[in-house]
Amino acid sequence: MANQEIRLTAEGYQKTLEELEYLKTVKRGEIAEKIEIARSFGDLSENSEYDEAKNEQAIMESRIAELDAILKRAVIIDPTEQSTEHVHLGSKVKVHDCEFDEDVVYQIIGSKEADPFNGKLSDESPVGAALIGRQVGEMVNVETPEGVNQFIILEITQ
Repeated sequence: MANQEIRLTAEGYQKTLEELEYLKTVKRGEIAEKIEIARSFGDLSENSEYDEAKNEQAIMESRIAELDAILKRAVIIDPTEQSTEHVHLGSKVKVHDCEFDEDVVYQIIGSKEADPFNGKLSDESPVGAALIGRQVGEMVNVETPEGVNQFIILEITQ
């Protein structure tokens, strides 16, 4: 699992890289300043500002390590290299949601950049996994926590 590749879109890779740079350049400096200010208050054993700043530093360093690991294992998805005949990672899929009688567009992406409220579904999510490998015109039954949902694939684009 530690060496498993992490699939990202070019946009997701760039956002991860930008967050890492921000944490390393801006946030580290801000937290270091907080620690220095807290040290100036005196006795560190009873200094809640110092403890809070050190906790914030630990959380940030953990996030930096996580982002470094993601970027080292990242494989960028290039949807232009894949056909639109079947749904695959990187596809944008227009489906008809039979339960709500509406058309919805989802992009199927890796789990690290999934954002279901903005139509970006992980290939590991129930809907994302059910759509992978399917074609236009297929009806897909998806087992979700709320029950079975039906989708009809209307269009697959890159």
